[in-house]
Formats: sequence, structure tokens, C-alpha cells
Amino acid sequence: MKLQIQEQNLRFRIDENELATLLSEELLVNTLQLPNGEQFMQSLRLIIADSAALETTALTWCLILPKAIVEAYVERLPCRDALTFALGDTGNLPLTVQFEVDVRDSVKKRGRATKKP
Repeated sequence: MKLQIQEQNLRFRIDENELATLLSEELLVNTLQLPNGEQFMQSLRLIIADSAALETTALTWCLILPKAIVEAYVERLPCRDALTFALGDTGNLPLTVQFEVDVRDSVKKRGRATKKP
């Protein structure tokens, strides 16, 4: 899992193997061991819901994704598009969260996308 942070934007990118784990177990966890011994954990979770949410504590972030929306996205792979969600209202600056599967990895695993008529 790759996590990119820039201002009010978070981007979670996973590969096809991680996607398989997420789809089968409905939870994917990435852990960063910090120099002081603490762990910073990021996770993705699929649930039956209409919208995404981000649960956070100081060292644990969990992006909760609507299962049906992710499953529909998976049907389009490989694609360059990300699922994009606007979360909350942090002083009139919503947090934009993107979730995507690495397109190069998808092409390797699935082959090139065919255009549908």
C-alpha cells in the first residue's frame, strides 16, 4: 500500500495482490515501524455503506470504503481512474481521499482493457 499526503488530499494506492486481500478479507493493513518503536498503521476496510469514511487516531488511520462501489471499480480494471471521496468539512476545506489500484500492475495481471461498444 502506498499512501501519499499533500495538503487536504490523501491518496491510497494498492497493487493487485493487496486488492485480492482486501476483497477476500475486507481488511488490508500496512504498518510503518517508527524509530521510537511505535507503529503507524494504515488500513483499508470494505463495508456495506453508501459513502466512505476515515477513522483516525494519532497512529492509526482506517479508510472505510463502500464495498459495492469498490466492486464496481474492480470491474473496470485496469484503468487510470481513482475512486474519489470528499470527506468532512475541516474549516471549509474538505479532505479529498482517493483510492486506486496501480494501473501498471493491473495491466500485468489482467492484460489491457478492451473498449466496450
